[in-house]
Amino acid sequence: MPNIWYGVAAVVAIVFLATTIRIVKEYQRVVVFRLGRLSGVRGPGLVLLIPFWIERIERVSLRTIVDDVKPQEVMTKDNVSVQVNAVLTFRVTDPDKAIVEVEEFGFAISEMAQTT
Repeated sequence: MPNIWYGVAAVVAIVFLATTIRIVKEYQRVVVFRLGRLSGVRGPGLVLLIPFWIERIERVSLRTIVDDVKPQEVMTKDNVSVQVNAVLTFRVTDPDKAIVEVEEFGFAISEMAQTT
């Protein structure tokens, strides 16, 4: 009977560790939310969290992102139709603002670049 309790304790310990430890790569940061509120930005390296979904993380890449904007037809001032191609490059410098203030920051940047 005691062997069963050792097995249960081992399973609980594995679940505890699996929900507590996260590894963040050098080019990433994690934005940590504790019970839904912004707790801070952590990383890179080993990140310890409060287990059982009290703390939730969102990963953000700090690398330069390249986005190909679809070609658009525009009219010039002298009524000539011109097709414009563009390539958009951007990089996140403030991970907590990128996650908290905009729902999909990559899509928002792409749309902003196309409309301005």
